[in-house]
Amino acid sequence: MQIQLTINKKPYTLQLKGHETLLEVLRDHLSLTGTKTACQESECGTCTVIINGKAVLSCISLAANLDGADIRTIEGLANGDVLHPVQKAFIEQGAVQCGFCIPGMVMSSTALLEKNPTPTQTEIEYALDGNICRCAGYHKIFAAVRCAGKEMENSNQS
Repeated sequence: MQIQLTINKKPYTLQLKGHETLLEVLRDHLSLTGTKTACQESECGTCTVIINGKAVLSCISLAANLDGADIRTIEGLANGDVLHPVQKAFIEQGAVQCGFCIPGMVMSSTALLEKNPTPTQTEIEYALDGNICRCAGYHKIFAAVRCAGKEMENSNQS
């Protein structure tokens, strides 16, 4: 089967067997390996991408069902050498430890902050509830989300 996807603002026409997950398509067909593979059961959040503006787990998203979708991966956040505010805040706040969960955390955080740049702590926790950090660095991750939100809100007001 043939599908059309826009991934990181680039159009793709893909020939699929029909049973591939979006995670498999990203990593195996397109070599976009920033989206991590871990549980493959929607338990850890390492595979989170943004589909049509929403944070979605790519390990359980059937690619065949996404014909026409607009998808962003961690590779699509930076603007050339300029990091996205969420990426920048994660670095500045020391929220990156082993780095394995970070792409999913960044994508979930980005989806939240694009809708609401001033979330409450409860809203941040809810948005990241499906993302597991094996290093338990949640406090720095929450701080990074708040910091990025402030930067995004300030840039929207400029």
